[in-house]
Amino acid sequence: VQLQAFGGGLVQAGGSLRLSCAASGRTFSSYAMGWFRQAPGKEREFVAAIRWSGGTTYYADFVKGRFTISRDNAVNTVYLQMNSLKPEDTAVYYCASINRGSSWSAPLRLPKANAYDYWGQGTQVTVSS
Repeated sequence: VQLQAFGGGLVQAGGSLRLSCAASGRTFSSYAMGWFRQAPGKEREFVAAIRWSGGTTYYADFVKGRFTISRDNAVNTVYLQMNSLKPEDTAVYYCASINRGSSWSAPLRLPKANAYDYWGQGTQVTVSS
């Protein structure tokens, strides 16, 4: 599975960006997709996740109400719509895929980076104050 994330950029606080993650290869074996982010000097943290089947979504508390994750099964693409961006949202955003089994897409596992099998290259999001 290959994942390509794009859509990052520079935006002012309060603005919006939409990230996309296009999956190719053995996409039929993916159970869920997640977005993580990593700011300089900080650990990678969970942002949001979505299951391919059913479209159930999960969010980190700090993005609830501001970010929306969605998927388009027809084109194997997951999106992260980010609204009301804050300077603290500045980070490299990564998309990732869970392929090892449906049990790894259980709610308690989705926020954990070690549940994911494939990662995209990351896209930089910078929010200026």
